[in-house]
Amino acid sequence: MNYQPLPDDVRFLLQAVLDAPNRLRALAPFAEVDDELHAQVLGEAGKFVAEVVAPLNRGGDEIGCRFDHGAVTTPPGFRDAYQAFWQAGWPALSAAPEDGGQGLPAVLEAVLYEWLSAANHGFTMAPGLLHGAYACLEHHGSSELKARYLAKIASGEWLATMCLTEAHAGSDLGQVRTRAVPQPNGSVRVAGGKIFISGGEHDLSDNIVHLVLCRLPNAPAGPKGLSLALVPKILADGARNAVHCERIEEKMGLHGSPTCVMRFDDATGWLIGEPNRGLAAMFVMMNSARLHVALQGIGLLDAAWQKADAYARERRQMRAPIVPATRGPNDAADLIIEHPAIRRILDTQRAWVDGARVLAYHTAFELDVAKHHPDVARRDAAQRWCSLVTPVLKAACTQQAFSGASECLQVFGGHGYVREWGIEQIVRDARITMIYEGTKEIQAIDLLVRKVLADGGAGLGTLLDELAQDTSAATGVVDRFERLRELTRTLAEAARHDSALPYWVADDYLRAVALALLGWAWSRIEAGLGTDTPDLAARWQAPAQALHDWVLPEFNMRVQTVLARCDRARLV
Repeated sequence: MNYQPLPDDVRFLLQAVLDAPNRLRALAPFAEVDDELHAQVLGEAGKFVAEVVAPLNRGGDEIGCRFDHGAVTTPPGFRDAYQAFWQAGWPALSAAPEDGGQGLPAVLEAVLYEWLSAANHGFTMAPGLLHGAYACLEHHGSSELKARYLAKIASGEWLATMCLTEAHAGSDLGQVRTRAVPQPNGSVRVAGGKIFISGGEHDLSDNIVHLVLCRLPNAPAGPKGLSLALVPKILADGARNAVHCERIEEKMGLHGSPTCVMRFDDATGWLIGEPNRGLAAMFVMMNSARLHVALQGIGLLDAAWQKADAYARERRQMRAPIVPATRGPNDAADLIIEHPAIRRILDTQRAWVDGARVLAYHTAFELDVAKHHPDVARRDAAQRWCSLVTPVLKAACTQQAFSGASECLQVFGGHGYVREWGIEQIVRDARITMIYEGTKEIQAIDLLVRKVLADGGAGLGTLLDELAQDTSAATGVVDRFERLRELTRTLAEAARHDSALPYWVADDYLRAVALALLGWAWSRIEAGLGTDTPDLAARWQAPAQALHDWVLPEFNMRVQTVLARCDRARLV
């Protein structure tokens, strides 16, 4: 079964839960974006994903990419699908009209990439960095670089990469050794090697624009001495640049996406932004990528749930302990979806998908508020949300994608472990999302050490206050927020006795924040439900109950884990 986007579910969340169309119309660029346009874009996106991209998923996994003397061939159908994708305008959905984009809200792009990831994660890796590359060049590129490359990247006609990692320098970017030597004509010569470069070489587009983290001569040591260079595969005169793919990796999953080892042999490039300020420019791209990876997690979990739910509605096994009203007198076995153990798995993952969607879509909405709202205070609040919630989403959604997909495989029993049913591919593909664009541990440290404790928890407290204003009736939500505040105060005080404490408990702290936010998201969903909501009991009430029964109790466990470590720190 190929993945099928469900636009009705998304429209309910955008309209009834988040009131996105009305809130977006308050922003000048989206004054004419109404419900009808939302429905039209989502409907067409769903068709493209289901009819063009999803059918290529299995072949992409089984055939994979091929490497031959520096050239990389993607799986059959991928190039044609990608050409149709960019020519239909999908990469340019949220790019500015003056750059050839459609100027639509970021939340519609978020939904599109969630669906693409669910349908075919390997294919989606190719355009997945376009938005970040576009934002990076738009904010930090010179007028000459923008004139030459921005429209091509915005449209997706040319694909882009993010070249950070080196064999000796994974997350520790301060160890990057790739060199960039300035030339009299204003260009630089880039020399060095990069690994784990998604889409470093392929046949999908006629050019590939590499954004390469590098170091100028006499630059300061460490991360403060890094610069960012734009290095195209094909130069403006049509000549091939000195950029080479040495091999592609044999991976656990994502076989449809080439993960390349790249070599730059004094390749021609141009600096983006100021010398030795490369990380500032690169983080524009990385922060965008982290939200997109969170959406990958949501999409992959939804894809796993769809497969497991469909299988559970067909597979008959032993009698269920709860007698269904539809059981015939001669039925020898029940559908396994009637068994509580299976219902618990399916409803729990559904609760995560729906709640995480609300948080991710709200984040995409806040990105536009931060750019376009006329009120400075409102823009600051939006930026605070994105800064604090993005690492939470990246870590929590990807962890749940892997663990939840594994749970969905369990629904199939032994059949899930064989390739025929496709669920094992999702488990393999989902695992990388917890690693790339900053591991879940790095996200947790970023949240707790750099963002929460850095201001004594003031920013997080303000955010929780803002959320509590519209959940006054949801006492459980407000109670969890208050416990988070108290936990943060306790942790800050205990950290004065043990400076390593935050690093021990960062994962638990992030998970607690994620669960508190998930509870808030579901309080919004439940508030948006009405008697006229389609499939009210079957579709929404079951996962809502699962959230309270099986998901939110973890919050108390995470809080107690952190508090126990705080008590230990005080005794040191």
